Amino acid sequence: MSTTTTIRLEDDLKERVSEAAARAGKTAHAFIRDAIAESVAQAEFDAEADRICEERWAEFLRTGEAVPWDDVKAYMRATAAGKKAKRPLARKIV
Repeated sequence: MSTTTTIRLEDDLKERVSEAAARAGKTAHAFIRDAIAESVAQAEFDAEADRICEERWAEFLRTGEAVPWDDVKAYMRATAAGKKAKRPLARKIV
């Protein structure tokens, strides 16, 4: 189900939206709708990333264990080069 929402735009922004929509081959309505959907998706992604970060930070504070950055870099370089690399393990960080 869809509902109607009214937004008020300054004249210059409305013109910019119309021009950008035309360049994208969309109507101004579709352009605005897509922009809102992208913004909402980004906000949801950011919220989930924040949740994961908080969860992992709490785990680090509880255990004191993490994978050292140098170990991560070496693993990623080896993997990117197509080499078989042993996944680094978390250990106590002093």
